Amino acid sequence: MEAVVIGLAIPVAITISHARAASAGVTGGVLAVVAVVLAAIAGRALPRWVLVAGSVLQVLVIATGVVVPVMYALGVIFTGLWATAIWLGRRYQVP
Repeated sequence: MEAVVIGLAIPVAITISHARAASAGVTGGVLAVVAVVLAAIAGRALPRWVLVAGSVLQVLVIATGVVVPVMYALGVIFTGLWATAIWLGRRYQVP
């Protein structure tokens, strides 16, 4: 879902914030692809670096609020979901 939200923020950045189409497309595209790749890796196994990379991704998504202000709120929401997923994963981890 986060990748979809990031993708939908691209035309908003271009239209509302007058960002360059190439910059918005590349930045949003890279963030969306990284979100999908990390979700796929986290779904199979959970190396520690995935938790770090996912946390960095959350910070970057919040940082896109500089261009599209609603991304501040959406980034915080997804960060909360990310933290909850980590907490639940550790709480119910099978030994």
